[in-house]
Amino acid sequence: MILPEERERLLAILKERSVERGTFVLASGKTSNIYFDGKQTTLHPEGAYLVGKILFEMLRDAKVDAVGGMTLGADPIVTSIALTSFMEGKPIPAFIIRKEPKKHGKGLWLEGKGNLSEGSPVAIIEDVVTTGKTTLEAIARAEEEGLKVVKVLAVVDREEGGREALAKEGLELEAIFKKSDIM
Repeated sequence: MILPEERERLLAILKERSVERGTFVLASGKTSNIYFDGKQTTLHPEGAYLVGKILFEMLRDAKVDAVGGMTLGADPIVTSIALTSFMEGKPIPAFIIRKEPKKHGKGLWLEGKGNLSEGSPVAIIEDVVTTGKTTLEAIARAEEEGLKVVKVLAVVDREEGGREALAKEGLELEAIFKKSDIM
């Protein structure tokens, strides 16, 4: 169960650690006067705990065999969810999608794939979703690797088209917060 005070505390940490004002060029190529640096929260001890707990609760009744996402934003989040899931007695493995295949060894695109079966239903996790471009790339890569993406979760939805882009692909974006909640 997500406690209101946990959600409120996570919002306070996000506002304190992850919101920057200035002029920024986002991954989408758009310019913004607000930047959400999610890693400042997801790499903070309390922030990591709260993100992992809340996202696990959002997934508790979902039929997913694993959680994963594009490196680097998803790395601490999927680890927090996996750890929380183990502590809650419902272990969900994590995987990480590389931006390019490993240059040596097996040339892997996915780390942690050994914990998954072909066709496994999975959730893609993001720290921040803007236009959805990176999320769609992560979904495509996961599906190319034989996984079935059934859920998409994020810490923050910037409300700049990502939700709509995912809906066109038949997926719903579930976010802990929207930009409007934070601002």
